[in-house]
Amino acid sequence: MKESNCYRTYLDYIRMDTTRNYTQLFQSIISHKESEVIEFKKAENNFDFDDLGKYFSALSNEANLRGLDFAWLIFGYDEKKHEIVGTSYKNGEGALNNLKHDFSQHTTDGQTFREIIPIEVDGKRILMFKIPASPRNIVMKWKGVAYGRDGESLKPLNQSKQDEIRRQTPAPDWSAEIVPDATIDDLDEVAIAKARKMFKKVHGRIPAEEVNRWSTEEFLSKCELMVNGKLTRAAIILLGKMFSDSKLRPAVAEVTWTLRDENQDVVDYEHFSVPFILTVDEILAKIHNLTLREMPGGTLFPDTMKQYDDYTIREALHNCIAHQDYTLRQRINFVENPGFLYYANGGSFIPGTLENALATNGPQRFFRNACLCKAMVHFNMIDTVSRGIKKMFTEQMERRFPMPDYEIDNEKKEVAVRIYGNAINERYTKLLKDNDTLTLHDCISLDAIQKGHRIDDEIAQDLLKRGLIEGEAPNYTISLGVAKASRQLPQYTKAKGLDKARLKQMVLQLLQNAGKDGARRELIYDYLKDLLPSNKSQEQQLRYLGRLLVEMNEEGTIERIGLRWLLSSPSDRKQT
Repeated sequence: MKESNCYRTYLDYIRMDTTRNYTQLFQSIISHKESEVIEFKKAENNFDFDDLGKYFSALSNEANLRGLDFAWLIFGYDEKKHEIVGTSYKNGEGALNNLKHDFSQHTTDGQTFREIIPIEVDGKRILMFKIPASPRNIVMKWKGVAYGRDGESLKPLNQSKQDEIRRQTPAPDWSAEIVPDATIDDLDEVAIAKARKMFKKVHGRIPAEEVNRWSTEEFLSKCELMVNGKLTRAAIILLGKMFSDSKLRPAVAEVTWTLRDENQDVVDYEHFSVPFILTVDEILAKIHNLTLREMPGGTLFPDTMKQYDDYTIREALHNCIAHQDYTLRQRINFVENPGFLYYANGGSFIPGTLENALATNGPQRFFRNACLCKAMVHFNMIDTVSRGIKKMFTEQMERRFPMPDYEIDNEKKEVAVRIYGNAINERYTKLLKDNDTLTLHDCISLDAIQKGHRIDDEIAQDLLKRGLIEGEAPNYTISLGVAKASRQLPQYTKAKGLDKARLKQMVLQLLQNAGKDGARRELIYDYLKDLLPSNKSQEQQLRYLGRLLVEMNEEGTIERIGLRWLLSSPSDRKQT
C-alpha cells in the first residue's frame, strides 16, 4: 500500500530534530482528514488513560496492517472545526516520561510511544504522540484486548485482521544468514574444541564418544551454525578466527572494555572481537574483582566473597552478545567503574520491560538473533527460559548488594545495565533481607526507592500500607521506621525536608528582614531550596512553596502585593 502524503512529508523531516520541522509536519498532517493511522483529539485539559491505551492499540495495529512504521495521535486540535485549541495534558517532560513508563505496563511486550513531542503553534501547546506499528506477526493489545479502527469508530480488532497480522512472517534472523565466502578455515580450532566441551556438558544424554566422532561440519550442523555446508553469521561471532569478523561488515562484532577512575577519566581500555566463546573470558579477566570481608551476625570470623558475583557479571556480558543488534554497527560497551560495572548493547529490550523479564512465566517468545541464541544455549552461555535476569537480581539480593539498574531506551535502541559491587547502606539491605515477609519484587522496589527511582503506583500503594515507604507519588521515601532501623535518619530528613511549621518561621524571618520591599517567590525559593524535600523536582518544590505561601496568606501572617510577598500589617493580624 502506498504511503499517505503526510507520511511522505514526515520522511522528509525524519532526520531533522528541530521543533520547526515537527511544526511543519503537524501542518502537513492536519491538512489531511483523520484516517486509520491518524487521530485528532481536543484533550484541552485531560484525557482518560484507558481510552488513550485503546487508541494506542488501534493505531499501532492499523499501522502494521498498512506497512507503516508508526501512526500519529494529536492532542490539542479540533478536527471537526479545523481549529487549534491547545492542550495542558501532562505538562512537563517528567510527566510525559512517566506516561511512557506507565503505558509500557499494559501493552504487548511493554511497547510504548516512540516519542511524545510537544510543540507550540499559534501560541498554543500541541502534543504529537508517535505510536510504533505493532511488530510483525504480533497483535498489539491494551490490557489484554486488541483494538482497531472502523472509520471514525474505535472497536475491538476483528478476527480477520488479527489473523492477517499473525500470519506475517517474523523479521528475518540476521545471525542465521549465510556468510557466502566463509569456510571452516575461518573458524578457530580452540574455540570449536571449547564449544564441543560445553555442548557435551549441556547435552549429557548424548554419549560423549558420539559427539567426539562427529566431524567439525557435523557438529556445526547439529548446533545450526552451518546450513547446507555454509557457515552462518552466528558461527563467525562465536567461533571465528581473529579478523574473520571482517566478513560480517558493515556489521560490528566487538566489545570495548574501559576502566575509569572516580573522576570518570579513562585509565585503560581494550577492544575485543571474535571468537566470543573465548574472548569473554579474556574480557572478564580484566575486571579488578576485589575480595571483600563480611562479618556474619554472632561471629568474630569474617566470611570472604568477591566484589562481583561470577555468574552475574558473565550473564550480563553474554546477554549483550546474544541480544546485540549487530546491524546498528555499534560496539558492545563494558565499563569498569569504582563500585559498579556498566554494560550497554544496541537494540531494543526484547521482553519490553524489566517487569516482563522478571515474571519468567515461560520462555521468551522470540529473539532478535535466534540462531546465535540457540548456539549459545548449546554452549552453556545463556538459557532461553528467561531465568538469567531474575537470577542476577536474586544473587545481588542474597549478597545484600544493590539490585542491577536497567536503562532501557527503545527510542535510541540501547539497553544498559549497572551491576553494583558494594552496598549503598549495609544496615538497610540487611534489614530487607532479614524481613522474611519481603519478596524479591519487594526488595527490587525498595532498592529503587533508595536510588531515587520511580516505581509503579500499585506497588507503591502496597508498600505504603505495609509501612515500608511514605510520601506521595512519584516521590516516595523509605519510612521513618526503616530509616531509624538502618541508621539513615540524615538521608531521611533531607528527603522529607523541614516540616511546614519551621519553613513558615523561616519565611517570616526573611520577610521581616526584607521590610517594606518584600520578596518575590524566586528569592524565597533560593533562600529555602536546600531545606525543601530533596526527593522532589525543582518544579514540584516551587509548587510546594507556592501552596505554603498561599496558606500563610490565608492565615493572615503574610500578604501579596503584585509579585512580592510582605509581612501582614499588625492590624491585619489582629483581624485574623
